[in-house]
Amino acid sequence: MHIFTDPALLFFVFGVFAGLLKSNLEIPPAISRFLSLYLLMALGLKGGFALAQTGLTAQVATGLGLAVLLAVVVPLLGYALLRRVVGRFDAAAVAATYGSVSAVTFITATAHLDGEGLAYGGHMAAAMALMESPAIILAVLLANLLRRQTAGTATVSGGALVLGGPPAGPGFALPKVLHESFTDGAQLLLLGAMAVGWISGDSGREAMQPFSGDLFKGMLAFFLLDMGLNAARQLPGLRGQSPWLLAYAVLAPLVHAALALGLARLAGLPAGDAALLMVLAASASYIAVPAVVRHAIPEANPSLYVGLSLGVTFPLNILLGIPLYTRVAQATLG
Repeated sequence: MHIFTDPALLFFVFGVFAGLLKSNLEIPPAISRFLSLYLLMALGLKGGFALAQTGLTAQVATGLGLAVLLAVVVPLLGYALLRRVVGRFDAAAVAATYGSVSAVTFITATAHLDGEGLAYGGHMAAAMALMESPAIILAVLLANLLRRQTAGTATVSGGALVLGGPPAGPGFALPKVLHESFTDGAQLLLLGAMAVGWISGDSGREAMQPFSGDLFKGMLAFFLLDMGLNAARQLPGLRGQSPWLLAYAVLAPLVHAALALGLARLAGLPAGDAALLMVLAASASYIAVPAVVRHAIPEANPSLYVGLSLGVTFPLNILLGIPLYTRVAQATLG
C-alpha cells in the first residue's frame, strides 16, 4: 500500500493538521493509554506466534545482539556531537532520547512491511524491548559524571549510588533507574505477550486473530490520530532553538539507520529484519525516556528533547523514513 493512501498514516496527517488549526479535537488520555497497550500486546503476540514457527536460531541471536550494540553506540555518538551544540545535561537527555526507541514507529513499520509483503522475524519485537533501556542508563551515568565534575555531588548512601545534588534537587538512586528501565509496564506487556504467543503457537494465533489481526489496523489508525495531535502541539516549543539541533533531529535518524544497515549487511540479516533494525535505530523515544529523564536529569530542558523527538523526528520517520528504510533495505539486501 502506498504511504499516502494508507488510512493509518492519513489519520496521522489529519491529526497534525487538526493540531495546527488548534482544534479542540482530543483523544482522552485513558483511551490513548489503552490504545498503546493494545498495540504492544498485539505486536507481542504476533512476534511470539512467529517465534513459535521459527524457534531460536543464530539469526535471531545476531539480530538481538546488533540491537543491543546500536542501543549503546547511538547515544554515545549522539552525546559526543550534541555537547558541542547545547549544554552537557541537555546533550545527555537528547542523546538518551535518540538512543532509545519509539514503539509506535516500530509498530507502524511492521504494518508497512505487512502491506508490502516483506517478511520479518518475530524476534524483532524483543529487539525493540532490549533497545529501550541502555540509552537511559548511559544518560543518567553521564549526568552523574557531569555533576561530579562540576560540584562533586555524587555520594554513596546505604550502598546505593545517588545521582544528583543540591543544584538538581533530590538525589536519584541508580537502582531505581535500573528498576524503572527494566520493569516498565509497557515493556513487560510486550515481552509477556510474546511469551504467550510463543507458548500457544498456531492454536493461539487462530484464537487471537480477531484481536491481534483484524482490529490491529483500525487501532493503529486511531492511535496515530492522537500522535498527530500531540506532534503538532510540540512544534511551538521548537521556536528559537539552534538550527543545529533541528538539523540533528532530521539527519541523525538517517545516519543511525545507515549504521544499522551496514551492521545488518555484515551480519547477513534478511531485508525485513534489516528494515526494522533501521527503523529502531532511527527512531527516538518520546514516552519512556522523557518519563525517566525528567526526574533523573532535572537540569535538562524537557521541551527540547520531547519537542525534537515528537515534533520533528517522529513525523519524519512515520511519513518518509519507514518507506525509505524499507526500500533501501530491499535494494541492498534483496
